[in-house]
Formats: sequence, structure tokens, C-alpha cells
Amino acid sequence: MSTIKTYNQINEKDKSLSFRISKMENIYENRNGKADTPHKHEYYTMLLTTKADGKHVIDFKSYSLSNNQVFFIKPHQVHQIIENEKSFGFVITFSNHFLVKNNINTCFINDINLFNDFGENPPLTLNDDELEKLTDYAYEMLSFNQSEITFKEDAVGALLKLLLICCHNLCSISPKKIEPEVSENSILKGFKFLVDKNYSTWHSTSNYANELNITPDYLNRVIKSLTGKTAKSHIQDQIILMAKRLIYFTDLSSKEIGYKLGFSEPANFSAFFKNCTGVSPSKFKAPI
Repeated sequence: MSTIKTYNQINEKDKSLSFRISKMENIYENRNGKADTPHKHEYYTMLLTTKADGKHVIDFKSYSLSNNQVFFIKPHQVHQIIENEKSFGFVITFSNHFLVKNNINTCFINDINLFNDFGENPPLTLNDDELEKLTDYAYEMLSFNQSEITFKEDAVGALLKLLLICCHNLCSISPKKIEPEVSENSILKGFKFLVDKNYSTWHSTSNYANELNITPDYLNRVIKSLTGKTAKSHIQDQIILMAKRLIYFTDLSSKEIGYKLGFSEPANFSAFFKNCTGVSPSKFKAPI
């Protein structure tokens, strides 16, 4: 078993800070090139690369780390950056407290749909013009954050919101994408929220449909039309993700993990895990 480090504070030396922006190359140099280890944060993280070569593992899924990318990591996701050489770009971190202070509410974060709830975090790939625009915002944030001017936090908050809006629009410019109905968006948001809170006790699509006052068939149609996957698949993916975290990062037995995830019989959990992953819980080895 590996021990996972959890970062609760954006700045351990000054716990009052709720926003931070750093250059990737400075982080690399401060570590003396030492490899990153799997860890998680209690806050949001954005990774904007201008030059990079390696991979970024988020919740057991490996993505290529390269030039002109933006990654979005929500609180509690386990991730690891593996660099083949020094990376250049920005790491931007901010807490819920920072969002509240700057009148950026949770609904906005949900609406932009960048910090994915279901463990799927492919990077946003940028062309050179898009990269230049986003790095300009990042440099502005860095400049304001290092200054002592009046209302500097307000300025940083405004730039952060603008950066997030730009990223959202870049994700949405494909002509193949059709804006869903408002009611469908509401169903997706409600479903995401309920899965995040109830995955260990509600294993059936009907549980979520009942809570949302719709039929299971309609819930499946809406979720699949907006995400490409059925509601059942999302529920199972969340259970498997949590199971992988518990297997890899705790000393809990397979039986204890099964009970924790709502399985009354250990054999049922083992069969479910093997059916979804192809290996038994005891043989599972995380790829990070």
C-alpha cells in the first residue's frame, strides 16, 4: 500500500491564503527535479502548460502531458505529474473560500463543467492564439497576486473568472455540440450531485430517478445524450473509482471496502469489481 498525501492548505506557511499561482518551472526547480508523488488537494487546481513532456495521471487514468494544455482537477481527486524534463507553464490553485469571497458561486463552477465529477479529466488542448490569450491572463494574475495594490484579490478573482469562462467557451466551440435544454442541464447537475453524495448507498438508477422525480428510462436518456454514457455506467464508475482509492491508499481489507461502499456481502463486491475492471480487488495494482 502507498500512503497518499493530502494538501489541506494552499500555502502551509500562511493558512489564510486561499489563492495561489506559481510557475511550473519554479516548482520543478524547488523540487530539484525530484519526481512528483500521487497526492490530492482540498482545493481546485488548474494546470496550464506552455511547454511540457510527460504524463499526468488523474484518478488512475493517464493522460499525455505536452505543450498547450489546460488540466482541471477538482478537490479530492488523486493525481500525479510525471515529467520527462522541466515543464513550463502555470499551476493555479484556489479554494471554495476564495470563490465565495469573490462572488463566484458553486452554480458557476458547475455550469462551466470543467472540473468533472465523474473522474474523466482529459486536457483542453489549445492552439497558439488560444494559449497566448490564456497565458496573458495568467501573467496578469501573477502580477496582481505578487503586488500590494488595493483590491488585488478582487482583481485576481475577476481574472480567474474570466480565465474559466474562456476555457469553458473553448470547450464549447465545436459545431457538433448542441446546447441541451435547461431542464436537461438541471437533471445532469442534480444527478452529478446525488452520485457524489450517495454512491455508497444508492447503486440503482431508480434511486436517483426517484429523487429527481423522473423515470429511470428518461434519466438514462438524458445522461447518455449529454455525456455519452448511461446513468448506470456513471454510478458504477464512481463506485469503482472510490474502491480503487481505498484499495491503493488504505490498509482496509476487501471485505471492509465492500461494506464501506454498500455491499452487504464481500463476494458481491469482489464480483462487481472484477466484472468492471477485469481483475480482483486483491490483484488490483494502481498504474501510478
